[in-house]
Amino acid sequence: MELAHSLLLNEDALAQITEAKRPVFIFEWLRFLDKVLVAANKVDVKEKQKKLVEQLTGLISSAPGPPTRKLLAKNLATLYSIGDTFTVFQTLDKCNDIIKSKDDTPAYLPTKLAAVACVGAFYEKMGRMLGSSFPDTINNLLKALKSAESQGRGEILLSLQKVLSGLGGAAASCHRDIYKNARSLLTDRSMAVRCAVAKCLLELQNEAVFMWTTELENVATLCFKALEGSNYGVRVAVSKLLGTVMATALMPKQAAVMRQNVKRATLEEVLELMATGFLRGGSGFLKSGGEMLKGGASVSREVRVGVTQAYVVFVTTLGGQWLERNFATFLSHVLDLVSHPRATQTHVEAVYSRRCVSFMLRATLGGLLGEKAQIAAGKEICQAISKQMRAVEAVVNDTSGENKAGAADVSASQHVMVCALKELGSLVQSLSATASPLIQEPSIGLLETVTSVLLHPSMAARLAAAWCLRCVAVALPYQLTPLLDRCAERINNLKSSPEAVSGYSFAMAALLGGVHQCPLGIPHSKGKLVVSIAEDLLRTAAQNSRLSLQRTQAGWLLLGALMTLGPSLVRYHLPKMLLLWRNVFPRSQKELEAEKARGDSFTWQVTLEGRAGALCAMRSFVAHCPELLTEDVIRRLMTPIECAMTMMSHVPAIIKVHGAHLKASAAMVRLRLYDILALLPPKTYEGSKIIFQLIIQLSLLQPNSASGSGALEHDPSSIYLRVPVGEAIPGPLPLGVSVIDASVALFGVVFPHVSFKHRLQMLDHFAECIKQAKGVRQQAVQLNIFTAVLSALKGLAENKSTLGPEEVRKSALALVMGALDNPNPILRCAAGEALGRMAQVVGEATFIARMAQYSFDKLKSARDVVSRTGHSLALGCLHRYVGGIGSGQHLKTSVSILLALAQDGSSHEVQTWALHSLALIVDSSGPMYRGYVEPTLSLVLTLLLTVPPSHTEVHQCLGRCLGALITTVGPELQGNGATISTIRSSCLVGCAIMQDHSDSLVQAAAISCLQQLHMFAPRHVNLSSLVPCLCVHLCSSHLLLRRAAVACLRQLAQREAAEVCEYAMSLAKRAGDSKDSTTISEYSPLVLTRTFSVQPRLLNRTTGLEGVLFGMLDRETDRKLCSDIHDTLGHMLSSLAVEKLSHWLKLCKDVLAATTGDSTTYCKMGKDEEDSEKKDEMDDDIMFTALGEENKTKPSVAPRWVTRVFAADCLCRIILLCENADKTHFDLAAARSAQAKNPKGDLLVLHLSDLIRMAFMAATDHSNQLRMAGLQALEDIIKKFASVPEPEFPGHVILEQYQANVGAALRPAFSPDTPSDITAKACQVCSTWIGSGVVSDLNDLRRVHNLLLSSLDKVQAGKGSSSQLYSESATTMEKLAVLKAWAEVYVVAMKIKKEAESKPAKPVRSGDDEDDEDDLGTDVLPPDSLITLVQPELPSLSRLWLAMLQDYALLTLPAEFSSQLPPDGGAFYTPETIDTARLHYRNSWAPVLHAVALWLSSTGFGGAEESEEPPAPSRAPGLPQGVSATTKTFEELVKDRMHLMLGVSIEFLCFPRPEEPIEHVMSCLQALCTLLDSPCAKTHIAEDQLLAVELLNVLHRLLLTRDPPAVQLQVTAVVQETIRAALDHLRQQRTSQGKEEGGEKDSQSTLGEGGDTGELLPGKSLVFAAMELLVFILVRHLPQLNTRVKESPSHVPLRPQRLPEESARLVANTVSILAELPSLCSPAGSMTILPTVLFLITGVLRETAVKTGDNSVPLPVSAALQGIKTIITSPLARVESTQTQWTGLVRSSLASVLEYSQPDESRPDMDEVSMLTAITLFLLSASNEIVGVTVLQKGCMDRFRNGLNSSDPWVQARCYQLLLSVFQHSSRALSTPYIHALAPLMVEKLKAVECSRPGTAAELQAVQEGIRVLENLVGMGEEQNRVQLLALLVPTLISYLLDENAISSAPQVSKGLHDFALQNLMRIGPLYPAAFKTVIGAAPELKTRLESAIRANQASSKAKAAARQAQPAVQAAPTIKLKTSFF
Repeated sequence: MELAHSLLLNEDALAQITEAKRPVFIFEWLRFLDKVLVAANKVDVKEKQKKLVEQLTGLISSAPGPPTRKLLAKNLATLYSIGDTFTVFQTLDKCNDIIKSKDDTPAYLPTKLAAVACVGAFYEKMGRMLGSSFPDTINNLLKALKSAESQGRGEILLSLQKVLSGLGGAAASCHRDIYKNARSLLTDRSMAVRCAVAKCLLELQNEAVFMWTTELENVATLCFKALEGSNYGVRVAVSKLLGTVMATALMPKQAAVMRQNVKRATLEEVLELMATGFLRGGSGFLKSGGEMLKGGASVSREVRVGVTQAYVVFVTTLGGQWLERNFATFLSHVLDLVSHPRATQTHVEAVYSRRCVSFMLRATLGGLLGEKAQIAAGKEICQAISKQMRAVEAVVNDTSGENKAGAADVSASQHVMVCALKELGSLVQSLSATASPLIQEPSIGLLETVTSVLLHPSMAARLAAAWCLRCVAVALPYQLTPLLDRCAERINNLKSSPEAVSGYSFAMAALLGGVHQCPLGIPHSKGKLVVSIAEDLLRTAAQNSRLSLQRTQAGWLLLGALMTLGPSLVRYHLPKMLLLWRNVFPRSQKELEAEKARGDSFTWQVTLEGRAGALCAMRSFVAHCPELLTEDVIRRLMTPIECAMTMMSHVPAIIKVHGAHLKASAAMVRLRLYDILALLPPKTYEGSKIIFQLIIQLSLLQPNSASGSGALEHDPSSIYLRVPVGEAIPGPLPLGVSVIDASVALFGVVFPHVSFKHRLQMLDHFAECIKQAKGVRQQAVQLNIFTAVLSALKGLAENKSTLGPEEVRKSALALVMGALDNPNPILRCAAGEALGRMAQVVGEATFIARMAQYSFDKLKSARDVVSRTGHSLALGCLHRYVGGIGSGQHLKTSVSILLALAQDGSSHEVQTWALHSLALIVDSSGPMYRGYVEPTLSLVLTLLLTVPPSHTEVHQCLGRCLGALITTVGPELQGNGATISTIRSSCLVGCAIMQDHSDSLVQAAAISCLQQLHMFAPRHVNLSSLVPCLCVHLCSSHLLLRRAAVACLRQLAQREAAEVCEYAMSLAKRAGDSKDSTTISEYSPLVLTRTFSVQPRLLNRTTGLEGVLFGMLDRETDRKLCSDIHDTLGHMLSSLAVEKLSHWLKLCKDVLAATTGDSTTYCKMGKDEEDSEKKDEMDDDIMFTALGEENKTKPSVAPRWVTRVFAADCLCRIILLCENADKTHFDLAAARSAQAKNPKGDLLVLHLSDLIRMAFMAATDHSNQLRMAGLQALEDIIKKFASVPEPEFPGHVILEQYQANVGAALRPAFSPDTPSDITAKACQVCSTWIGSGVVSDLNDLRRVHNLLLSSLDKVQAGKGSSSQLYSESATTMEKLAVLKAWAEVYVVAMKIKKEAESKPAKPVRSGDDEDDEDDLGTDVLPPDSLITLVQPELPSLSRLWLAMLQDYALLTLPAEFSSQLPPDGGAFYTPETIDTARLHYRNSWAPVLHAVALWLSSTGFGGAEESEEPPAPSRAPGLPQGVSATTKTFEELVKDRMHLMLGVSIEFLCFPRPEEPIEHVMSCLQALCTLLDSPCAKTHIAEDQLLAVELLNVLHRLLLTRDPPAVQLQVTAVVQETIRAALDHLRQQRTSQGKEEGGEKDSQSTLGEGGDTGELLPGKSLVFAAMELLVFILVRHLPQLNTRVKESPSHVPLRPQRLPEESARLVANTVSILAELPSLCSPAGSMTILPTVLFLITGVLRETAVKTGDNSVPLPVSAALQGIKTIITSPLARVESTQTQWTGLVRSSLASVLEYSQPDESRPDMDEVSMLTAITLFLLSASNEIVGVTVLQKGCMDRFRNGLNSSDPWVQARCYQLLLSVFQHSSRALSTPYIHALAPLMVEKLKAVECSRPGTAAELQAVQEGIRVLENLVGMGEEQNRVQLLALLVPTLISYLLDENAISSAPQVSKGLHDFALQNLMRIGPLYPAAFKTVIGAAPELKTRLESAIRANQASSKAKAAARQAQPAVQAAPTIKLKTSFF
């Protein structure tokens, strides 16, 4: 499409397309023009302007639809404002002529409306430029207004609004005319017109002073009248008008006041006026005389709601500061409203008025005031309450009865109380812990005031006070227990006052209901307290008739509330409860009959109330303790319930006898009964018995609308129930309504379980009831019956059962079909739903076809609206419930019929229903609908372009259809085919039209459609226009729109966060630039004040969209919305925070730094930032002036605590993101250099001071949640930055300078009144800080250490010593956290100590950087630094730790061993809180286990400490006394402790839960390792071999599930310790046995695993278990070892590669353990495993012997070599019985090594040196008989030969070294063949050096090594062969000498060779003088060369000689040393 459009309309293209598509084509061109005009070149525009104007004005008369005319007008106005304005007056006249035209036909209407729209747009855009033409225009419009129909009236009024906004004060002369003409239309019958008038008058009041001065009362009266019979849209518009006018009257706009001398209205007058509307509605004050006397009809709800909304607008317009100053007046005024008799004529009306007033308070107080101001407001409310209460007490105490009017006051005061207390509760709850000043300040006395209301004569007030207390307790959990105690005490003291019993029991119930919101809970004993009070009340109820009712109700209420505490508490009281329940009801049928005859009406009332209460408590039990509902308990509950069912049938008779006042109590019993039955499984009771009661109930009803009449007093039990999501306070409906609701719900539950016979009877009875009822009553009965039937069908569908046989279906169908054409729309909806559900339940194709056909026929024939709407919905529901496949064959017919109905322009109602059904069908048909997408879409577009915007329902349904269509096409939308492109552009056009609609619901639909489009085809959604639109909606006054906008932003931010933020910024900049120009006023004024005062100024150049979202978090209360904002910010953070670090940190900091209620913080913050970081791009003047203005008009509320908590979480996320992004963020030196290179780059470490400051601010806040978040952030910071060095002070870290901050942040968390969870978190931070090694000076550490010490005293105090505020599990949590923290500190201390001990004491060297890195601070600290802090506490700590582990071990027992648990709990938990305690233990056992292991191994299993002092029982009262050490021997103690430690470890390692942190696994493994280090533990595990096997099996399993290399390394360490333990044990056995046997050789053969046979039993054999585990590790890291892999067809041979460092260490450890295994076996056993072991070791050698750059030996290789040596030199070689096997094994191993070391092209980087080393090891370690076999000998010689011939000098050098060790072997038999074979080659190689002298140090070294071998051979030779040997050596050496002339010019290495040769010759001469002489004498030229060299050497001066001698010494230094010496 875009391609087809240019600046001018492409008329040829237009002519070619069909008539139907033209409007769309034109609309798209106008959209295109709208985008292009603004950006186009002015010259271009002026060139084409004439033609463009023609085309556009031409379109005016082409009858354009609403969206088209809007765009057309906008474009024309834009065109004139950009281009020339010559012809504008012509165009204006043309429009005026069209408006004047007398043509009133419907066809001409669109043209007229387009002309009106154009006029409006011109004036709006150009305003005063159009000069004096405006009076004519306005008069013309007003004339037209008189005769226009509703659509015209609406359009003209909106046009007038635009004219006014464009002209401003210039149009003053016409203001009165407009006002006079418009005001009468405020009561127009069309709602759209009322909205338009309100908008027009709102614009008018900006300039027309008379509206808010002389005409003020009239305007108010008009508004009240306009609200009569209004809809939501009208209420919003009118309330905005009324509120704004009133606010202006009070605080007029400066300009207007200056022009005229205005008399301001006073606040009292304004409020008085508004109150009139609230109390008297539209009747006004003029004709109130007569009505006042008659009492008058009550005000309609619409008016009351509208006025309420106006109050909110009024206050919002005046702003938060105004409210702060005038709150007292405002409060007393609003409370007076609700105490006025006219607002409370009936109970329902009173409840409604209360809701209105509560809304006013919540909307103003909750949103406009910051936290400080809210606290002040709380004070005011308290004062208002106490004032009321004083008045009430005066009346109540006035016994003389003089105060007659007082009684009325008391009943009025209850409503005031309810509103005030509700608001106070909401206020405190939203402030949460920040509200503590309100509670603590004695001058306010909040708690006293609220508790005093508990004695109010009215129940509603008492309940409200109870609710308020619950809010206080939830906000400040430390108040919960004291409040409960106080109420309990008062109930006991004031037992004789009915109000007190009722009020205080309400309060206790409410408090108990709040416990589930307080994670720390209440002490368990409070449950017992409540039960005893309740029992007492029920027991004494009968003693005093004045109190029996209240006591009965109170007792049961308390028991019901108790049930909400959950099964762990209720379990203890269940038997008593069952007894109480049984006793309330008669035991048998006989008793029931007997009681009917007895009693008076009062006893019956008490009885019924008591039974209702009992049932209510039962229901609470069933709902809150499902775990306790065993079959037995259900059986015992059924006895009273069945009795109640029977009793209900007698009740009508009882009421007849004793009077109708029992009806309410009876209804209550019925309600409770139905409630509990609905919760129990239906099979437990007889359904048919109850169902007939239900039917009677359903057909008994009087019509009653219950919306908005929910109130606590309708059902006191709701005070303790969970509040439904989305409600702030429970509002149960009136009893009559609740009973019906409960019946309906129960009917749905029971119906599926009733026989078909009964079903038929019921349905027939229903039909009969409907027939008999008449008029309004019939509708009410029908509604109830339908709801019940729907509920039943839903129940059937959920149970997957059927409806029943034909006659049941028929009856049901008749019932439903009759209602499809009922005039009541709600009934039609219900009938349609029921039809769909029925089809779903019956599920037969024929039945569905029959129903569908019936509706098809009806729709084809019927003409009336009612049946067309009903049956079209029926079709939609059929498809919806049967699903696409079941109803596929009817799809075509349904769609065609609905499409036809949707085009019926004569009835918008039919269109709405048809479109709604269509949307249902599209949704449910899924892909089957694909064929109908195009026709449906074109219909949707056509309707969007033609249906007047005032029919919002049609537009809303169109939006729904469009959304469903987009989903149907789905991912196809990305395609590029022609059809898809058309579909996509149609969808986009549809969205654009809906975005421009005035109704918020339609706009929201547009946003969600665009969101779906973006999901399927992201490239085609234009973010540059969508994002700004969303940003504007963020400040909409409609929650729906804000929700939709945020949901959409959330999705966009997930993919394209950066673009979203950029576009939002550009909007802010545009808004900033055009602050004063008029473009903004496209948005309505309120949005203007909200969006463009709050947003872009803060958004201005600083905070962007993120800032706005943070700001929204303070204002929004909707859960979904807030969670979407969190997600959006989260996505933005993830993608942007690392790049824009300082921006995001500043955002978080600004939010966190905001002190409550101080609106100037932003400025201060800004100033700091200016100084610290020189932000060039931000001009601070702008910022301050913007903020200045901002503060004057509307103080921005400082961020609330919830937002601050979120900011603290963001901080932690930023740290994590930086960690994952780049390590430079945590390296100060690197960061500084990076910043020097790129000043824009931003690194976290540079902001450390800010991070600490933020964490500190959060950690020391009032709010507990924020403190938690702050401590978490602090811990993260310490962990991540602890090791970052400070470049300027080597040896120090950067965190050291923040010690004071950390200490100060932690200190408050240890104060006695801090909640346990915070203290627990703080302990964690303490241990992190102490263990991080940041602080090296003990004195500095002491501060934090003392905090931990103080907590330790608390732990030692034992159970029950302190007065408890929270539940026992909170204490458990705190104590365990302290023990865990100490354990962590101890672990670190021991680590430091160990490191210090293992390092030799050395002088302090400052120059050596490497050393400093390794042991930071060891030079500073005494070696036992940290341990000195822990040492004094160890005796008590170790005891506590062991006790804790013992608890943990017991708690981890499976459920079937629960009988073994100690009855009175453990050291740190009580039996009642066992379930919650488990979690706390699970979090803290691992470090404690490690600490205990360290302590046991360092004290020899506590042996030292046990002997010193018997444990004083007083020291550790928490420990079970039986464990005292005096009774047990040390061995038993060791055994116990070993069992405990191993038991805990193995239990955990068997199956670590996936969510367990890896640190726990590591702690556990380290603990095992440490433990097995100690001799006691070694003996223990070695003696019990099965234990060791189990341990290894568990570790093997752990390896299978946990991957990290650290875990695997730690596992190998544990295995090694276990194997060593077994080895030590075996050695001891062998020595002791050897002593006994007297040293006979063969005796030991059977000791060790495998015995005589050599068989190893899996599951019993330690060696087998170890092998399993080790092989697993090896194959995991070196898969090539597995022979099966090689044999598999898919195997590609891998080239050996360098293993990563961690894997290399692992493999090395594994190999060294493998090599030790044979020593654990008997000789026969070792023969079983040796083949495997040797195969693996040689395999590892093959796979890891890879050349390295620096010729170092890889770890696995050295381990393998060491292993080979260990095995070959083991004593097994000397055992005769296995000699032949042994020989075979060693030979084959050597053969393998030889084979692996064969030179091979596929393995070019094989490390020959390691292979040669291995061969040499075999030769040196095994006897010649084994390795002297010819084949092997030949192989070995070959390998050495290859080594000597190698081109690599390093290999040669090592080869010479290895050969030397072979030549020197003690057994000549072995060495001689090698000497014979290889010496000649060596001599040859060394001779050749003369011709090619060495060029590098390595080559020189090879020669030197070779010469050494020759020298050694000379030494080994016998005297007679000495001459021949020297004849080889000496000439070779002499040949290396240089002549004296060449020496000076020779290279360094060559000189080195010369010197080496000379030195050696000088040494050899004296050794063998005779032979030397012979050799020299034989060859004179040798002699001369030698002599000249010696002379030259002596001649050079002494100094030179010294220097020269020093050089070769340096040269010769790199003789090769292996890391490990193998020989």
